[in-house]
Amino acid sequence: MAEDQGDIAAAHPSPAVGDPAQARDNPANRPDVFAFFDEATNTLTYVVRDPASDRAAIIDSVLDFDYGSGRTDTRSAQAVADFVRDKGLTVEWVLETHVHADHLSAAPWLQQQLGGRIGIGDGITVVQDTFGKVFNEGTAFRRDGSQFDRLFSDGDSFSIGGLTGRVLHTPGHTPACLTYVIGDAAFVGDTLFMPDYGTARCDFPGGSAAVLFRSIQTILALPDETRIFVGHDYLPEGRSAFQWETTVGAQKQGNIHIGGNRSADEFVAMRERRDATLATPRLIIPSLQVNMRAGQLPEPEEDGTRFLKVPLNRL
Repeated sequence: MAEDQGDIAAAHPSPAVGDPAQARDNPANRPDVFAFFDEATNTLTYVVRDPASDRAAIIDSVLDFDYGSGRTDTRSAQAVADFVRDKGLTVEWVLETHVHADHLSAAPWLQQQLGGRIGIGDGITVVQDTFGKVFNEGTAFRRDGSQFDRLFSDGDSFSIGGLTGRVLHTPGHTPACLTYVIGDAAFVGDTLFMPDYGTARCDFPGGSAAVLFRSIQTILALPDETRIFVGHDYLPEGRSAFQWETTVGAQKQGNIHIGGNRSADEFVAMRERRDATLATPRLIIPSLQVNMRAGQLPEPEEDGTRFLKVPLNRL
């Protein structure tokens, strides 16, 4: 659910640095991070590799979708799959930082192609309950998160080869938002953007600027040298190139919404004022229906056609 609104570009290597306090002195704790930028939705997909093995994870994948024709396409996910195969990687996880409202997830397709377990935060059940009602899904739609292979809680850990990832529950943008800390690389989803763009919107059901402020403090409590990989980038005035990697220190010092020791009251007032001016994301209706199902499309009707609903005057 990014604040604002191509094909996925070629992989961009971003050597990152599981346990942030140890990674500087132990190269085995420094994952290799490769970024794929989707210009149609300004979304970053990451392939995270254990440098000591062929094990990897994919974070926040994209299924291409043309709203006008109702057609899906896997060209962006195919670029990721081709990269994984070319590098001889074994995918252990296909992770979501949250239920996205600006793009469809390609997690099931990538799992079919490459394997791995699909994971998301256990707050998914809150999102499923909320939007199951919005889309009038009925009792056939399970609201227990069972569409996913793993539901993460705050403090959980997981492995990518010899790397240990840990989970921070960082809600505020949505109830299900997570930050994955792998080595000293933190994948923050939409919680934080690049310092010159700020922070996530909080005006969707279950969002809260006050909660987001507290979540951001959790991220900023990581060591200053921790690398932050954002879920989206947009081009603010004065910048001509997309960016997606920053650090905790840079965020603390220069984030235009949260940096410089801005108080909680100041942040909440700014965030709520800004959110009141934002348009609804263009792909929110298809994205939520698909992503709360772990990227699965709605069940087909009698003729084999799948349909998405458009609730009138609900969002």
